[in-house]
Amino acid sequence: MPANRVAIVGAGNGAHAMAAHLSIQGLPVRLYNRFEEEILALRAQGGVAVEGMIAGFGPLELVATDPAPVISWADLIMVVVPAFAHRAVAEACAPHLRDDQVLILNPGRTGGALEFANALRDKGVTARVTVAEAQSLLYACRLVGPARARITGIKNEIHVAAFPAARTPTVIETVTPLLPQFVPVASVLETSFDNVGAVFHPGTMVLNANRIEEGKDFGFYRDMTPSVTRLLEAIDRERLAVARAFGVKLESAGEWLHRSYEGVAGETLLERIQSNRAYHDIKAPKSLNTRQILEDVPTGLVPLVSLGALAGVRTPACRAVTDVCCVLLDRDFWAEGRNARSLGLEGMSVDEIVTYVETGVRGP
Repeated sequence: MPANRVAIVGAGNGAHAMAAHLSIQGLPVRLYNRFEEEILALRAQGGVAVEGMIAGFGPLELVATDPAPVISWADLIMVVVPAFAHRAVAEACAPHLRDDQVLILNPGRTGGALEFANALRDKGVTARVTVAEAQSLLYACRLVGPARARITGIKNEIHVAAFPAARTPTVIETVTPLLPQFVPVASVLETSFDNVGAVFHPGTMVLNANRIEEGKDFGFYRDMTPSVTRLLEAIDRERLAVARAFGVKLESAGEWLHRSYEGVAGETLLERIQSNRAYHDIKAPKSLNTRQILEDVPTGLVPLVSLGALAGVRTPACRAVTDVCCVLLDRDFWAEGRNARSLGLEGMSVDEIVTYVETGVRGP
C-alpha cells in the first residue's frame, strides 16, 4: 500500500528537501530531530520553503524532538541523517515502531540497513518493520537560510533494497507512488557497495586539506583535478573488486554519474564530474571536520575494507585514505566505523552473508 503518512527523521539539507518535496505533493508530513536548535526555524515557520528544481512551501504537521508522536504515527519513515547517526536513530525509534511500517535510510551508505536492523534486534524490537536503504540521497541540495533549502539536482534513479531482500517489493509498493525515482535492486549488498560518496568525498578532502583549512572558496566537484580523480578511480576500482567478491556486479562511479544525472558528458571520471550541472554550485567545506570525512570514512571506507578483508580482497587506497583521515582529525575511524560485528556479520563467510541479506536467515 502507498504511504499516507510520512515521518522525516533529520533536519539537515536532505531532510529539509525531502520534507518539502513530499509535503508539496499533499502528503501529511511530520519531522523528528533530536537537536532542538536545529528545528527552531522549522517550528516557527510551520514548514520548509524550497527553491530550485522544486519551488514552494511544504507545511509540516508536527516538528518535534520527541520521536513518539512522529514515529508511531507514520506509515513510511524516511531517515535522512548522516550515516554515523543510524545506530542512535535506531535506538531512539525502537520503542515507537509498529508492525507494517517501512523505514528507508537516505542513504544507507555501506551497511546501513544491516547496522540499523542489528541495532533494533539489540533493543529487543519485535515489530515487523521493513528496514531498507537507498544507494544515495535523491537530491543535490543545500540549506540557504533558516527552514529554507535549494534543490539543484534530482537524480533520475535511486537504487533501493530492503533487508532481507524478500521485503523489497513492500518498499517499492510503499514509496514509488510518492517518489518514482526509487528502483529496486537485488539486495542491500548492491546498495551498500554502490556507495559512491565513499569514492568521491574522503580522497577529495585529503588532497585539498590545505585549501579547505585556509578557507579557500572553490567548487568541491567543479574544480576537481586529474590527480585527485586518479585517487578516486583507485578507490573505485577497489570498491568494484570487493563487490565482485560478493557476487555483485556494479557500474563504475563514472557510469553511475552518467545514469543518475541529466546532461553528464565525457569519457573520463573527471569530465563527467565537471560536466554535472547539479554539482556546479556545491562549494567545498571550510573545515575537515565535516560529513565528507566524518560520515564517508567510518560508514564507507572502513566497512569496505572490513568486508574486503573478509573476502580476501586487498584495498590499499581505501586503507591509505582512512589512515590519513585518522591522523588529520586525530580520531580512530577504524574503531568507530562499521565492521562485521556492528553489521551482524561476525563469523560469517561470504556465501553465508549473501544468503543472510537475501533471506534474513543465518547459516548453520
